[in-house]
Amino acid sequence: GKMFRLFSSAPVVYKGQHLLNLILAIVMIGLGLAFFLAEGKAWMPFLVMLGIAFALGVLIIIPIGGADMPVVISMLNSYSGWAAAGIGFSLNNSMLIIAGSLVGSSGAILSYIMCKAMNRSFISVIMGGFGAAEGATAAGTGDKTVRSGSAEDAAFLLANAESVVIVPGYGLAVARAQHAVKEMAQKLIAKGVNVRYAIHPVAGRMPGHMNVLLAEAEVPYDQVFEMEDINGELGTTDVALVLGANDVVNPLAHEKGSPIYGMPIIEAHKARTVLVNKRSMAAGYAGLDNPLFYMDKTMMVFGDAKKVVEDIVKALE
Repeated sequence: GKMFRLFSSAPVVYKGQHLLNLILAIVMIGLGLAFFLAEGKAWMPFLVMLGIAFALGVLIIIPIGGADMPVVISMLNSYSGWAAAGIGFSLNNSMLIIAGSLVGSSGAILSYIMCKAMNRSFISVIMGGFGAAEGATAAGTGDKTVRSGSAEDAAFLLANAESVVIVPGYGLAVARAQHAVKEMAQKLIAKGVNVRYAIHPVAGRMPGHMNVLLAEAEVPYDQVFEMEDINGELGTTDVALVLGANDVVNPLAHEKGSPIYGMPIIEAHKARTVLVNKRSMAAGYAGLDNPLFYMDKTMMVFGDAKKVVEDIVKALE
């Protein structure tokens, strides 16, 4: 529901939340034992246990904010694998045990990698309470001004650059702009521009989201760089083009006291010129203002990512 915006992505936190979840878990286990030990077909404990299990699944997820959703998805995949392995033991099915163990362990390892990429502990993610509703306005943005431009302005800067790093984010995924971005990159390469893509491990809403989108558009692998490999070169990059990314390029991650302090980011702010495409100045899932948008060397290009990139392609012709 949070992924598809059926309800707010903000964490739902209330007093006694964890105690309630613990009580429900204990009751569910008790009903499971009652069903197992009962003589005959005592379905009532099973049905009540099933209902509590559904409720507990919702209650465990709602306090987890949108900023942690990629980790949650990976974690749920891990849970499904361990559940399959458990069923394999009960059925004495070796194939199910092996397959479930592989899915469970790989999901757990990926969850750890994602938590490390966000500088978050696994326990803090499960406990929830971090993040804001997507589209919420960050505090402190009222008195700040940004420099905005058109797609034609962006095309001029890109065409006259020697090196460009494209940073894709969730806005690109929503607009399905990956094919238009590849076409734009091809035109820039034809003009002699060195074009590369910078991928953050938690960009988007799923682990590897941006990698999948670029692979779908058949972007050459030698143009795609992970965050650790590209950050050292952003200081000598002429233009960093940020498409729909927010928290993963937020310089507040370098400031002590910030809620995302220590989170590894793509250091787009180090490029000589920064172009940022967003629909609006709304905050990302972490609910934080982004100083990158207010830098003198940053130009905002507002609008749908696909439409903006298509307009840039036309201006490059």
